[in-house]
Amino acid sequence: MLTTNQSSYDLFCFILQRSKKEKCTFHFHNTTVNIFVAKSKKTLAKPGVKNIVLVDGVRTPFLQSGTIYADLMPHDLARAALQGLLNRTGLPKDAVDYIVYGTVIQEVKTSNVAREAALGAGFSDKTPAHTVTMACISSNQAMTTAVGLIAAGQCDAVVAGGVEFMSDVPIRHSRRMRKTMLSLNKAKTLGARLSLLGSIRLAHLAPELPAVAEFSTAETMGHSADRLAAAFGVSRLEQDEFALRSHTLAKKAQDSGLLSDVISFKVPGKDIVSKDNGIRPSTMEQMAKLKPAFIKPHGTVTAANSSFLTDGASAVLIMSEEKALAMGYKPKAYLRDFVYVSQDPKDQLLLGPTYATPKVLEKSGLTLNDIDVFEFHEAFAGQIMANLKAMESDWFAQTYMGRKTKVGAPPMEKFNSWGGSLSLGHPFAATGCRLVTTVAHRLQKEGGQYGLVAACAAGGQGHAMVIEAYPQ
Repeated sequence: MLTTNQSSYDLFCFILQRSKKEKCTFHFHNTTVNIFVAKSKKTLAKPGVKNIVLVDGVRTPFLQSGTIYADLMPHDLARAALQGLLNRTGLPKDAVDYIVYGTVIQEVKTSNVAREAALGAGFSDKTPAHTVTMACISSNQAMTTAVGLIAAGQCDAVVAGGVEFMSDVPIRHSRRMRKTMLSLNKAKTLGARLSLLGSIRLAHLAPELPAVAEFSTAETMGHSADRLAAAFGVSRLEQDEFALRSHTLAKKAQDSGLLSDVISFKVPGKDIVSKDNGIRPSTMEQMAKLKPAFIKPHGTVTAANSSFLTDGASAVLIMSEEKALAMGYKPKAYLRDFVYVSQDPKDQLLLGPTYATPKVLEKSGLTLNDIDVFEFHEAFAGQIMANLKAMESDWFAQTYMGRKTKVGAPPMEKFNSWGGSLSLGHPFAATGCRLVTTVAHRLQKEGGQYGLVAACAAGGQGHAMVIEAYPQ
């Protein structure tokens, strides 16, 4: 309790020190005033550790593969995202120290797509660029690489991003045919060439399609998702309900203008694209009609409750806070602690979020209740529901994670509130940047302080990052 004989400064300090939603009582000249004060959470800034910020992030519209982007190349989309970031931020092209991009299925002509896209976007040819790959968390790896470069004092401003182009994936000749063609290139006489050509058989012409199965297990991710859902007792109904939720929330966010990270992109020879085209709210009745896509006839994973093949690119500008402020920017968020995890790729392929979430919370000194915004990658509805059930299981925590008690699942009112990969689309290497940018925007919109990103990835790997809102 304070009285009027104390200074205004003391009064101000007293208010700031009160606990969350605690009633503060003041007496002013025989009048009692009750004020409910909201306590600000602690910052995750650490003494002597450089603050690293997300200045802004953009992405091209995420489109279903084989549609409007079909005649482009990966570097076209990456270039568009980079140019969109430059336009959004007004960033001088020579102010960037480094560029890191993620991709999963590489176009052989542009294996270092980061460099080719950067040159195409007009960045200085003196700006180094490299490409990383870590399945569906490739752009997460690009962003944390940027964080590491800045934390180490090597850079002050790094652009990170990711691109995936599933409309035109590389298809190889058979190994026998490749050997013959290489030998033809080396043959010195006409006779040698004719002999090699004569050795070609019809079977040699059969192409090798990119593998959709895990190399270590020979199992498709969809098949694994179906088994995972069954292991955790996730029903077809639960999966369809979650998928419908994702599409419904994404449609609402799109119509409300919340997806502000999406830039308009003029596709050569076609119209301007400004919206994701995979958002399609349906009905439970329509979804129930679809047959299992992987385990037939009794599986529960279908086309409706799975993410779809997507083309798209994303880009973010990451800086030291000092550099960002010196250049006149108002950052969107702090990029705080992050972790990478890996686990059994056979039976726990898609459980990265379950393993990564408690580790990043402990690293940050936070609890699940401290997080205001959650954004998890939605590879499959069954994968999401299985992770949530694993996080709520004491048995799983004790048996597989070496923990005494369960992690705890995020409350749904904080979870993927603007849709997710099931509805917005999932260009493998571009999704990570979308997740981080979405968290930053949701924190601003909802007035939260902490957000958490988590994602699974092929190979039984995963990632999580804590993001802190920048003071507004």
